Amino acid sequence: MIETILIVDDNADLAAALARSLTRRGHVAHVEHSTEAALKSAPALRPQAAVVDLRMGGASGLECVKGLAQLDPAMRIVVLTGYASITTAVEAVKLGACHYLAKPANAEDILAAFGRSEGETEVEIVERPTSLKNLEWERINEVLVETDYNISETARRLGLHRRTLARKLAKRPVT
Repeated sequence: MIETILIVDDNADLAAALARSLTRRGHVAHVEHSTEAALKSAPALRPQAAVVDLRMGGASGLECVKGLAQLDPAMRIVVLTGYASITTAVEAVKLGACHYLAKPANAEDILAAFGRSEGETEVEIVERPTSLKNLEWERINEVLVETDYNISETARRLGLHRRTLARKLAKRPVT
């Protein structure tokens, strides 16, 4: 079955490589490099599926997921990111993504993710203690999402000075 797949990624080389790979597998791939462009072209394209990068210049991939899901609730959306976190994974699924993959992921991983709409009870549960740094980062991400990425409000809610939060964010990019 030939599907139209919308690829939304600001990395032109990665998006082009993924489009070629999906085309070789019999799909029609269309590339956009921003959330705004994707939401503008999607009504005419009517894609059955989308691959959305989480972190792009301009509006985030989460905004793209939300807009695409509102356009067509049946569209299967996979979020692909190099900055994976529990908070953004949960938000992406709440907004309409069917799956969330950390980079690097190849075309086979993405196509398999489109096919998995149900959760898996057989996923291996590993005992991996979470470090204090990861817990702190998860909390910062959670509050950033709650405040719509408002740094001053996030710092206030976390009880941090704004510059302290800015330094923490500079060390580890915002997802």
